[in-house]
Amino acid sequence: LKSVCLQYQLYLLLNSHFFCLLKNEMGVIIFVLCAYVLRTAAGHCKWAEVLKDLEQIKTSKDIDVSLYTANTDEDNECQGPVMRCFFLETKVILEECLIKNCSKTQDVFNIWKNGNDSLESNKWNSTRSAKCKECEEYEEKNFTEFIQSFVKVIQKECK
Repeated sequence: LKSVCLQYQLYLLLNSHFFCLLKNEMGVIIFVLCAYVLRTAAGHCKWAEVLKDLEQIKTSKDIDVSLYTANTDEDNECQGPVMRCFFLETKVILEECLIKNCSKTQDVFNIWKNGNDSLESNKWNSTRSAKCKECEEYEEKNFTEFIQSFVKVIQKECK
């Protein structure tokens, strides 16, 4: 319903204002530039910020935890639970950093916050398939292996 309302409002806006702009050269230039910016923003991976922060923390020496690490080759229908597992374990890293006052605490917080924001607005909050594992069913791995797997899962999602 929101989509229909938005499309109708866009139609009204285009009908009343934008077609007037297209009558001159400057209006056409502005229209093309706006279309290009919107296309570029839509093609941007929503996990790019998380990926950037993962790169920041992967070499941290003051994070020493074992974490449940989901498999990077899970079925596509298990992608939601896999991502949720990684972000739940990021919360564990955040708690550890808060206790130990890690140098990368802000980066870890950013990963957790950006990931949870994206997960909440995603289709993955629907029901979980019976064949998907719970987070605690995965093997515990060290921090370095966890980050490597997390990066692979996000890169797979951004393709």
